[in-house]
Amino acid sequence: MTGLEGSIWRVGHGREIELGRRSVIMAIINVTPDSFSDGGRFETVDAAVEQALRAVSEGAGIIDIGGESTRPNAAIVSPSEEQARVLPVIEALRGRTQALISIDTYRAETARLAISAGAHIVNDVFGLQKEPDIADIAAVTGAGLCIMHTGRDRVKLVDVIADQVHFLERSLDIAAASGVNRDRIVLDPGFGFAKETPEENLELMARFSELSRFGLPLLAGTSRKRFLGAVTGREAQDRDAATAATSALLRLQGAAVFRVHNVAINRDALDIADAMLNARQEIERKRPT
Repeated sequence: MTGLEGSIWRVGHGREIELGRRSVIMAIINVTPDSFSDGGRFETVDAAVEQALRAVSEGAGIIDIGGESTRPNAAIVSPSEEQARVLPVIEALRGRTQALISIDTYRAETARLAISAGAHIVNDVFGLQKEPDIADIAAVTGAGLCIMHTGRDRVKLVDVIADQVHFLERSLDIAAASGVNRDRIVLDPGFGFAKETPEENLELMARFSELSRFGLPLLAGTSRKRFLGAVTGREAQDRDAATAATSALLRLQGAAVFRVHNVAINRDALDIADAMLNARQEIERKRPT
């Protein structure tokens, strides 16, 4: 899925969103005390809702709500605590925005309750491989699925793309066995998730276009990641410009959805990338055959 090829991502509650012709931003809303760059800022329902609506006003098409930090060595929270954090935010947002709502969870019960509360998408950082029942829930409800690659809790293959294929093919098999249609699925290569060195993440960036082999829309989630700090020398909260640079670069390699903390700076960068891709398409259209 590259360039300006359009596809429709069909998600829950009868909704859909076009991917490809214009980049789509998924705004990160962490309802947590300990996320790596914004922990504690949006712990209350009011603060989380306010931030989500601000993100929509700045150009986000999807709001991704998470109740457990996925940073390395973060404390694991109970399912009930996760649900207590996220469900009131989803319920509050449901009637206040037309943006799609995503639940960032690897727990099937949290996914089920979040969809009932109004979520349209399940964003699973374990790619359906920790609690495969998420795939069954998506199939029954029609929710969209964001399937992320991770290297956590397993031995990876040496080649970064070979490991992506190894992991994601298994995830797609789980989805297919549950009856999830492919037009419900977006793939995320999982920058920073057990990609231990800056070099590994940069190689994944450089070879991102190879993931088009799956024939599915791709999500890029580089926002404020540690490898950006290794390149720029900046702390997490000061990595938004670096994030925007990676968003534009990955857009040119075929990414369709961008999961970010700072919507405004990424919207500007992606608008430029989109304009360049449109110009390239127009040049190709006019080129004599």
